[in-house]
Amino acid sequence: MVAAATSTQVGAAVAALLFPAAGPMGVVTLRLFFGAVILLVLLRPRLPGRSRADWLLVAGFGLALALMNSLLYHAIDRIPLGIAVTFEVLGPLVLYVSLGRRLANAVWALLALAGVYLLGGAGVTALDPLGVALALGAAAAWAAYIVLGSRVAHRFTGAEGLALAMGVGALLALPLGFASAGRALLEPRVLATGVLVAVLSSAVPYTLEMAALRRITAGSFAILTSLYPLIAALAGWLVLGQGLGGGEIAGIVLVAVATAGATSARGSAAPRPE
Repeated sequence: MVAAATSTQVGAAVAALLFPAAGPMGVVTLRLFFGAVILLVLLRPRLPGRSRADWLLVAGFGLALALMNSLLYHAIDRIPLGIAVTFEVLGPLVLYVSLGRRLANAVWALLALAGVYLLGGAGVTALDPLGVALALGAAAAWAAYIVLGSRVAHRFTGAEGLALAMGVGALLALPLGFASAGRALLEPRVLATGVLVAVLSSAVPYTLEMAALRRITAGSFAILTSLYPLIAALAGWLVLGQGLGGGEIAGIVLVAVATAGATSARGSAAPRPE
């Protein structure tokens, strides 16, 4: 999970460098397309013999992947990477606070809201409202990704379900990507960077996350999502030169602590064999 978080956020920072040439939707399309090609070629998932329920689950997982990536990339085109991912991580937080029955969960929720206030509520004019809305949409898609990903991880061998879902996501994104970016997607520099983004942001981290979901509960998985805002802020600073003020850093830390606290209260399962 630590490796997945690092790879994902560095990949998102690299993707942002490509926005002027291909736009957020174009970069999402390249990420999903090349990620799907890499996984499908390497894994060659079995197609015959799948039940209707299997295919519906793969389709739902693919839709969640496409939405999560598209909404986040459009968000980081408008607001700093670290802040966008902090809003996004509220998806896992809300999911597991709502599933919990402990009074302490309310405390974690209030702590997260305090973090969000420091990020945007205390100075809302400093953040693009549409960027915040897009990041919150990505949060909802991330919650769906965790729920569906946990089921896919236990119904398919290895990362076969992920490869198929990535293919679904790529098919959904392709027409939108070409409508948005056009021939820019075929430029050699854009294609090469798109491959790098796909490896860093899709093929490597999603494979690692699926492996993690077979070994821990979805709740324990969400504990580790608290790393994402911190790593995203660092990647935004190193790659994009995005500085953060003291209040924004405090907001990121509060959301991360709230996510870890809310989800750790749910406990974790013993590691499962492959």
